[in-house]
Amino acid sequence: MGGIRDWKGRTVWITGASSGIGRTLAVRLASQGAWVFGSARDAAALRELQAAHGIEPLPCDVSDHASMLAAAGHIRERAGSLDVLVANAGTCEYVDVQAFDSTLFERVMRVNFQGAVHTVEAALPLLRAGKTRVIAGVGSTAAWTGLPRAEAYGASKAALHYFLESLRVDLTGEGFTVQTIAPGFVETPLTDRNDFAMPMRISVDAAVDYLLAGLASGRPEVDFPPAFSGALRTLRLLPVSLRNRLYQRLVRKAE
Repeated sequence: MGGIRDWKGRTVWITGASSGIGRTLAVRLASQGAWVFGSARDAAALRELQAAHGIEPLPCDVSDHASMLAAAGHIRERAGSLDVLVANAGTCEYVDVQAFDSTLFERVMRVNFQGAVHTVEAALPLLRAGKTRVIAGVGSTAAWTGLPRAEAYGASKAALHYFLESLRVDLTGEGFTVQTIAPGFVETPLTDRNDFAMPMRISVDAAVDYLLAGLASGRPEVDFPPAFSGALRTLRLLPVSLRNRLYQRLVRKAE
């Protein structure tokens, strides 16, 4: 399937739109003529987006099944259909193996994986009524390899990547384009909380440039920045024992 280069008149639903990649993407697409529904739990931030950029606020919680179905119902009443879904909402918590806590995993999976599943379920009928039928899920290059303290975050994104790949197989026959977006480190409020070095971290504007280019290309997998994702691909080719020794150095730095 082809990608999207002209956003004028497109109806787009973006989750996680109150900050970071989601907010910047929503502003960009609205400026290019798209009808953007922006979702997040932060209703005040969404109202600010509405006042400044004309983005339609749609407060909801991706971890709440009923909340997402209600949000989709609002889009149905307002627009009737949907052209593009960007399932972007996400969170991150790092694991301390000395104080292992399974509830941390539940929290992260509930947002990053189950939240995306709730979102897709709510959006599918609207997308089927539309013409473009694009689903873009924002994962992470962290899904590619086992990084220190990322047991919960990486696992949630790996689950999301698998979900999107299988969804692509099942929906292609209906004319859907399903894309997996895998950023590296991006300057957002989420990564601002990190207490470790983030190599090749890019600005949110640069990340959205890459994302928009990926949506225009229609490629099934879009990862960026190229130097960082290329380095991770190289690491994945190394023997597991060697990768483990390299990552141990990161563990010591974190400690």
